[in-house]
Amino acid sequence: MEPTIAPDGLRLAVARAFAPDGPLGQADAGYVPREVQLRMAEAVATAIEQRDALVAEAGTGVGKTFAYLVPVLLAGQRALVSTATKSLQDQLFFRDLPRLRDALKLPATVALLKGRGSYLCRHRLAQAREGATLPDRFAVRALARIETWAQATSTGDIGELEGLDERSEVIPLVTSTRDNCLGGECPEFHACHVMRARREAMAADIVVVNHHLFFADLALRDSGVAELLPTVDVAVFDEAHQMVEAGVQFLGQSLSTGQVIDFSRDLLAAGLQHARGLAPWAELAGACEKSARDLRLAVAGEWSDVRGLVKRRWDEASRGTELDEGLRALSDALHAAGQAASAVSEVSPDLPRLQARAAELAGQAALFQRPGLEGHVRWVDLTPNQARLTESPLDIRAMMTQQRAVARRAWIFTSATLGDDDALTWFSEAAGLEDATHLRVGSPFDYPTNARLYVPPKFPAPQEAPHNTMVGRAAAHCAAALGGRTFVLTTTLRAMKVVAEALESELDSLGSPLQVLVQGSAAKRALLARFQEGDSVLVGSQSFWEGIDVPGDALQCVIIDKLPFPPPNDPLVEARVKQLKAQGRDAFNDYFVAEAAVSLKQGAGRLIRTETDRGLLVICDTRLRQSRYGARLIRALPPMTPLETGEQALAWLRTLARP
Repeated sequence: MEPTIAPDGLRLAVARAFAPDGPLGQADAGYVPREVQLRMAEAVATAIEQRDALVAEAGTGVGKTFAYLVPVLLAGQRALVSTATKSLQDQLFFRDLPRLRDALKLPATVALLKGRGSYLCRHRLAQAREGATLPDRFAVRALARIETWAQATSTGDIGELEGLDERSEVIPLVTSTRDNCLGGECPEFHACHVMRARREAMAADIVVVNHHLFFADLALRDSGVAELLPTVDVAVFDEAHQMVEAGVQFLGQSLSTGQVIDFSRDLLAAGLQHARGLAPWAELAGACEKSARDLRLAVAGEWSDVRGLVKRRWDEASRGTELDEGLRALSDALHAAGQAASAVSEVSPDLPRLQARAAELAGQAALFQRPGLEGHVRWVDLTPNQARLTESPLDIRAMMTQQRAVARRAWIFTSATLGDDDALTWFSEAAGLEDATHLRVGSPFDYPTNARLYVPPKFPAPQEAPHNTMVGRAAAHCAAALGGRTFVLTTTLRAMKVVAEALESELDSLGSPLQVLVQGSAAKRALLARFQEGDSVLVGSQSFWEGIDVPGDALQCVIIDKLPFPPPNDPLVEARVKQLKAQGRDAFNDYFVAEAAVSLKQGAGRLIRTETDRGLLVICDTRLRQSRYGARLIRALPPMTPLETGEQALAWLRTLARP
């Protein structure tokens, strides 16, 4: 796409586009100009013109998506747009970009690029068809559906298959990973959906990716972003508040016992299929699998029977000699397996790839036998079936500084929540963007008129045993007064269960017919669909705090159990606190309160989604009233009218409940 206007005219073109009689207004009869949206769009245009960095926080209702897409399209320069979620990625590609491209009458080409795990692998589908052991009849039906769809799909995007559970055990059988992809040796290479998506991305004017893909590719160079980034003039990151955690997750080093077990099973299958009798494949694979399971036991300690996910500090997991011995045994087993695969590498392209996987896994095992890097933190994630050893940087400062230094381009970072001060320190500091232009654009919604905030003056403290039960009881009275239409957001899964039980019990005692929906009882999409039918209360933890859009009367009360401070015993949190203290800073104010402010804004943001929405936010934590930092956290929220008593809160809900 050639630039369509002179660089110094971009801001003028943006202003014309957003004018009442401009192309957006002509394309949409319901279009209403918003001053805050234009301010952000002009700031984006300036960053593009000057090839500068912009960090922009835009409140709910600003219309930030159009505020950055319109300048990007009008600039006529190659652009990369990254999001935190696949749902927003799809929304940009399938809805927003085509709509704006048509309205602005621009010939831009757009491509969607996801990770390889989102695309069908024809080669692995053929293997699954021939020899996969499927766990049940549901998996058999899912594979049959995929086979039928595979004959017609042009993109290979698994997301096209409606109703296929993203947790299905069949998906890993028909998609590839960096470890098992055969690359140019694959018999289906020329028809590969992953390679086709990469080719389309390299040829497009605007490419839509997600943060996980962006960081994983910069670290592993596995999905095409590393080749794509040098060719773009503008890089936009929406939902930027999730960038730091995504970057930390992928920019570090990790060794998973699950990876080793997958390798051992692939080694056994390939060895028996292509080189039977040429090596003791069962013995070699068994040694790898046993060493992986022994390693998990070595780092688990007293947590060997863990349920769910537990993070262990490295100094706890590495006490004694068990960890070093486990890593050495794992390295020995992997070296033996790799040598066997190398000895018969000419038999099949699967075997050289397995040899490379063995070498890479052994290299990771060797890394965790050495001291950790300065400025990094190590920990162990434990689940019932595996352990993941991780060494990670504390933030993405170094990576972003390096990327910005490589070539001069425009960098745009935006979200509804990036901090609680004008410098947006919470995000800018972690991303090395203190020198960027910072913009805060408030919501155009009338919060004082349409929203109320209630913090109970007397309530059990969060650390006291009755707290979660009282949250559930309070939620029951709110939901009963409103007739459902209530979200209860908890900070932990443990609290969620107690709150849900107390909520159900109290509703029964009130004689209310409302149904209680609990995260995990069904797929997230199904729970939201059922909630929007009415007459229910939804209780959820972290996955419902953000990215949920329930506009209108379907959701009019949001209850938050307590202030969402980071868990102090989390290894990453401990390392960040230690770093701040070493710098002579106040870790509580600079880290814990700042993190809580951003999370609180995210949760509260579920309440008011349109100009006509009305609702009540309840925060069941008296520290907001009593502590020295409470005022700071309240200032971080939208300017809702405060209520002083529970009677006032229930009266407001009854007002909302009236037809």
